[in-house]
Amino acid sequence: MVDILEGQRVLAFDLETTGVSTNNDRIVQIALIGADAEGRAVHYDVLVNPQRPIPMGASRVHGIYASDVKGEPVFKHYAVELFELMDGAVIVGHNARRFDMPLLENEYYRCGMVPPKPLVVLDTLEAVRRLKISRPHNLGAQCAQHGIDLSNAHNAAADAAACLLLLWKIMRDHPSSFRRSLIEIEEWLIHGDARKDESELGRSLSDLDSFDTKGRIRVDNGVYIVAFGRHRGKDVVTVAKEDPRYFDWLLSPNGIEDEDARTKLADYISSVRDW
Repeated sequence: MVDILEGQRVLAFDLETTGVSTNNDRIVQIALIGADAEGRAVHYDVLVNPQRPIPMGASRVHGIYASDVKGEPVFKHYAVELFELMDGAVIVGHNARRFDMPLLENEYYRCGMVPPKPLVVLDTLEAVRRLKISRPHNLGAQCAQHGIDLSNAHNAAADAAACLLLLWKIMRDHPSSFRRSLIEIEEWLIHGDARKDESELGRSLSDLDSFDTKGRIRVDNGVYIVAFGRHRGKDVVTVAKEDPRYFDWLLSPNGIEDEDARTKLADYISSVRDW
């Protein structure tokens, strides 16, 4: 885990909210717990005025009542600093991909702002399901099963910290599943190991010539094809246009280890760039 995350901003992320609808409910607490790329501790924990009543059922779960947030800033007050923390970071969360991240994104859209785009989301709920770890799969049960104290459950900061420790223990106990790049780990968490080996070009990627020493980029009649990760099967020009942050990562030693291949690929994109 140390090698995979070295040099990355790694932040466990959790929200407390007015309810469970990612489209309609609002945030009342945000927590980010972890470290920046230099290893300095990050502890970000704020209350948010949701600008609406907090249902009693939700308050009973997380212990945050309307009176607690009445004088707190609204979400827009935190939006810029949150973006700076989360954009390009490794985000760790339990059910974060389906709940916390979509709800956060909708808060940004309400403000007319672009939401942060993490480098990857490492979702511990997906991990315990992918690894077929015994149920229940909720955070509290998994923490108990892995010997993690979560006495202050449903507080965003406590849940985030526990989630980060849970990820560490899962990676420690199942090292072979995490011996891949961060992008590949995220792909595995979402889709598993069963992958179509056919690109949209109709040819097997393994049949194409390797561009770099590890075969992460393949060549088909002068077209460079990504052969791994979330953009598997796409040509690099499309990737550079649609996901420039990912393409920048691809041109780093963490993406393509072969320095000569990285240089050639950067030169190629520069020569065809017309957007």
